[in-house]
Amino acid sequence: MNEQVKKQILIAGDVMLDRYWFGEVNRISPEAPVPIVRVERREERLGGAANVALNAVALGVNAGLMGIIGDDEAGNSIENLLKKAGISSYLSRDKQISTIIKLRVIGRQQQLIRIDFEEKPTEIVLRDKLNRFNALLSAYDVVIFSDYAKGGLMNVKAMIQAAKDAGKLVLVDPKGSDFARYAGATLLTPNKSELKLIIGEWANEAELTEKAQNLRRELDLQGLLLTRSEEGMTLFTEEDVTHVPAMAREVFDVSGAGDTVIATMAVMMANGMRMQDAVVIANRAGGIVVGKLGTATVTKEELFSEV
Repeated sequence: MNEQVKKQILIAGDVMLDRYWFGEVNRISPEAPVPIVRVERREERLGGAANVALNAVALGVNAGLMGIIGDDEAGNSIENLLKKAGISSYLSRDKQISTIIKLRVIGRQQQLIRIDFEEKPTEIVLRDKLNRFNALLSAYDVVIFSDYAKGGLMNVKAMIQAAKDAGKLVLVDPKGSDFARYAGATLLTPNKSELKLIIGEWANEAELTEKAQNLRRELDLQGLLLTRSEEGMTLFTEEDVTHVPAMAREVFDVSGAGDTVIATMAVMMANGMRMQDAVVIANRAGGIVVGKLGTATVTKEELFSEV
């Protein structure tokens, strides 16, 4: 990888704050059959598209983040975390909504409950975001769209077209039952359940290959990367099908693994690596990050010390 000039990656998508409350569980509540957690420690981490940006920076590129947050304390926390990580913030504040928060309560290293706070952004803020995206595009080498179906990427079709017209690599982590809006992207990275929503079930690898390749051609994608948890990953391109088996290691927490995979693919491809080779590295990165608690990142040292 070229160490002289850092590549520039722009991430656009649903930005959220991941909060963790850690505590001891010693008894059951007298009010209901639920554990009582005495909170001893609190942590805040970047989530959603912001976690993708954090993963990209951990692998040695410069990253900019576009998204929508509320004009509130959680939004301030995200801005502070981005600043600390050295991520350029192009976040829009929407006074009509609250920042998306995922609050996880953890006792004895087990997640007991997750509480989500989320609202859809307003039209006017989404329109401003599209204009800002078009203005920023020329400064970046690669664009990642991190879609968590929270409303931050309502204009993704127009954004992909603009990025494609500008000759940028475009990677998308998709959501929902309509992948047509991602047409023209360089690479799409659905997981098994996301792909099944689009192409239905498959009985064997041959049927999966046929359906996946049909979808890839229909959407005019260079690559379709299926992340398959314990079954590893499969990349479908015009040239071939590349399957990488999962790394054998203890799985502690799968949250955020998709963020790590797409960020790693983007960094490797930005530095000129073929998709087929980048998948091997991304698979390794995903294998490392599931061994960590919560949304986490992988460093270059961790990634390449295992080669």
